Amino acid sequence: QVQLVESGGGLVQAGGSLRLSCAASGSIFIISDMGWYRQAPGKQRELVALITSSGSTNYADSVKGRFTISRDNAKNTVYTQMNSLKPADTAVYSCYADIIAYRGGSWYRYWGQGTQVTVSS
Repeated sequence: QVQLVESGGGLVQAGGSLRLSCAASGSIFIISDMGWYRQAPGKQRELVALITSSGSTNYADSVKGRFTISRDNAKNTVYTQMNSLKPADTAVYSCYADIIAYRGGSWYRYWGQGTQVTVSS
């Protein structure tokens, strides 16, 4: 059984910062990509950022220059530092990890429970 547990969401004023964390635990053989999606009310889910196992990153245009994704492979944890937050960043943020749970198994995308980020103007 694999679990992804998120932390770090909350309420912040515009211009402020938050740091999201997402730790994977359980039966894990190998992790490939890790990342974050977000969904605001009435809007489509959006890929915010991803990081590969080798450290390559990709960001949505809307967060480039403000968000930084990183990971600690020893801890199976992905982080996203969010700076210069805007009200438009308000959403539920969900982390994911592409994992093979055991040798010989298949890739599967696991999800965190989601954490609310609210940016007030």
